[in-house]
Amino acid sequence: MEVKRGRGSDIKWKSFCPDGKEWFSGNCSLFDLKFEKFTDKTIAEKLSAILYEACRLNSDFLSQWYGFKVATHLEFNRNWGLGSSSSLVYCIAQWADVEPYELYERTFGGSGYDIACAKADGPLLFTRSEDEINVSPVDFEPDFHNNLHFVYLGKKMNSREAIAHFGNLKKKVQRSVIEEVSSLSKLCATTSQLDDFCKILQQTEELVEKELKLPRIQKSEFQDFEGTIKSLGAWGGDFILAASLLPTDYVRQYFEKRNLKTVIPFSELTSLEKAFHPA
Repeated sequence: MEVKRGRGSDIKWKSFCPDGKEWFSGNCSLFDLKFEKFTDKTIAEKLSAILYEACRLNSDFLSQWYGFKVATHLEFNRNWGLGSSSSLVYCIAQWADVEPYELYERTFGGSGYDIACAKADGPLLFTRSEDEINVSPVDFEPDFHNNLHFVYLGKKMNSREAIAHFGNLKKKVQRSVIEEVSSLSKLCATTSQLDDFCKILQQTEELVEKELKLPRIQKSEFQDFEGTIKSLGAWGGDFILAASLLPTDYVRQYFEKRNLKTVIPFSELTSLEKAFHPA
């Protein structure tokens, strides 16, 4: 996100895709933080809400009554669900000099894991209790990384709706379940064998399936896939992780037959990430 001083008493906002194409623009008044001109009403209202909460957290933010020019540049397809919202909140929090976890809690809700990822330089383990957030960097590039592929399912999921679904279950997660998920996550980050990795993925999927009362995507849609599939992000949407002993050609052909053409090998996606967030 680029922020520059501008003329007038408004924020001129422009958002760009990776290819440089503009996908949103609007003018936000500093008087009431409402967008007077915009190309998308829903986005304008959400931006207004984020800026408003940032001002509540820091009364000095946007208090000088001089204008700004803001430009955001996406580094991936905005429909992929790879963290465009959390990255935006993190950038605005940096601009406003406020705590990004607090700003995210007020505007999107959730654990804050997305914010930890937005500021991270690499893989991490995230835990949150009532009292604190712990983020631990991990070194994850196993020998079997060429057997891992990320597949876009062609439907961006709404994280707020996923959170609401879990809230509607009115079910408190047992401490034993949290501990089991934490244990599986640590094993997943340290295992050196693909077979073990796949078993851990399946155990995790079965556990989350039970807690969310929603079917695993491999069971509902990809039963004949020769390997293991894990949902990523909001359950059943955005991307999946496909792990298989078979080569990339098999994985691509399998999903292309189902009209899922975005299949990204692990090394390609992590190289993309390192390019934008160098250590």
